[in-house]
Amino acid sequence: MDRLKIERVGGLAGFGGPHLKSRGEVTLSDLSSADQQTVEALFADPAKVAPVPRGQADAFRYKITRGSHTIEVPEHAVPAKIKNSVKDVLE
Repeated sequence: MDRLKIERVGGLAGFGGPHLKSRGEVTLSDLSSADQQTVEALFADPAKVAPVPRGQADAFRYKITRGSHTIEVPEHAVPAKIKNSVKDVLE
């Protein structure tokens, strides 16, 4: 369960439409200890650690999967190294 799969969703009117996917992967052990702690806290209780800000309906959200467990959190809660792992691909 060391590998995280990431998908960026949402944005302005669902940016990119149904054919553009924004995905990435990162190894948990490649993250700094602070980022690892952030990830652990997000998986423990995403709503407590990363409440959705009001008035940001078009903000990006990130689905992060570790093993069989997936969480969805607002962009502001995601460490930069995880966000930077995401690349846009046409499907």
